[in-house]
Amino acid sequence: MIQNEEPVIANSLWSATANPSAPCPELQADVSADVAIVGAGFTGLSAALHLAQMGRSVVVLEAQTPGWGASGRNGGQVNPGLIEAPNDAIARFGPEMGQRMIRLSGQAGQLVFDLIAEHHIQCDARPVGWLRAAHNSTGMQSLVHKAEQWAQHGADLKLLSRADVVQAIGTNAYIGGLIDPRGGNLHPLNYALGLCDAARAAGVRIYGQSRVEKLERRGAEHLLVTKRGQLRAGRVLLCTNGYSGPLHKGLQQSVVPIRSVQVATEPLSQELRAGILPGLHAPSDTRRLLSYFRMDAAGRFVMGARGGYSVPATRARLAQARAWSIKLFPQLAQVRWAFEWGGYIAATADQYPHLHDFGNGMAAGLGYNGRGVAMATAMGKVLADWASGRPHGELDFPVTPLRKIPFHPLYPFGVETKVAYYRFLDGVGL
Repeated sequence: MIQNEEPVIANSLWSATANPSAPCPELQADVSADVAIVGAGFTGLSAALHLAQMGRSVVVLEAQTPGWGASGRNGGQVNPGLIEAPNDAIARFGPEMGQRMIRLSGQAGQLVFDLIAEHHIQCDARPVGWLRAAHNSTGMQSLVHKAEQWAQHGADLKLLSRADVVQAIGTNAYIGGLIDPRGGNLHPLNYALGLCDAARAAGVRIYGQSRVEKLERRGAEHLLVTKRGQLRAGRVLLCTNGYSGPLHKGLQQSVVPIRSVQVATEPLSQELRAGILPGLHAPSDTRRLLSYFRMDAAGRFVMGARGGYSVPATRARLAQARAWSIKLFPQLAQVRWAFEWGGYIAATADQYPHLHDFGNGMAAGLGYNGRGVAMATAMGKVLADWASGRPHGELDFPVTPLRKIPFHPLYPFGVETKVAYYRFLDGVGL
């Protein structure tokens, strides 16, 4: 996985508007804990907080700073549910586990908002629902299918007409939509920082700038070695997602890092804000290369899209995101674009998040396929249950074998080829 970010995607709105947070010191001593967590994103911080509330001693080691990766760079959409329709989980994982997955993923958005309320996290949380916008009849039919299946599991998702979508979003570019009331949006980096503060308040020790350089088993314990310190723990959780590196090569090769980029304007005038996203939703559309957009608390318009692996390709995608924004909302044509940034999410081959138990007191959860705010938070809770000793059969997500993606070193070429194909299909309306 790629560990560094080019300057072209380093000008982040979320970093520029982050809340003050006490720095996490570098590990410079020998310490011990019941559970060691590698990675201070949503997954690791959620796991740490839940474990601390169970009475476990926890140390988190972060290579950069809390929220540095995808957790602090994403669009801030709190999207409940899995990518696949609910009944697909039942067909694949069986009725009992499938129902647990449906319940966990469906309630994942509420878990986020509950944590925000419980720990008084200031992150501009808006539980206004998640709005999916259909760009054509095929997209609309997929939303109808999702609504029908979720209704079978007790979730009341509301289908929207073209007029409903125009009223909610402020553009006539879509033919209809679907709103899931269990979702919403927030400031993602401030949510991560809030989880960090809550975990520390619960007794978790969190160290920044403490990349794990070596991880090995020493008798009944694991030894994690950083540049200036080391940690001994009975159990280890790897929560590195799209930034999984050579610490565990099998994990690194089980997901594909996909770059997501975003652009944001300067704060809009009250006149412009009145006609753009009046419902304060954060919509995403049904294109294969979907767009997702929102307004931040200060009235900046934010557009997200798929990024590229090179600087020229990324610059082109950033320009396309600005152009698409203006196509949706022509009134943005004269507005200054003040921010552009991005980072890596982790995609899995089967589009499900993955939970792995390596059989030696170490586990990992990753691969949220663009739905990490809600699902990473929920996966952190599942990992906390695992680390506390709950058997596989009692977890709310299936433990699956680690499978490397074939020809993994060629993933940039494969992703770019698929992007080009998807762009063609979206362009011709298929």
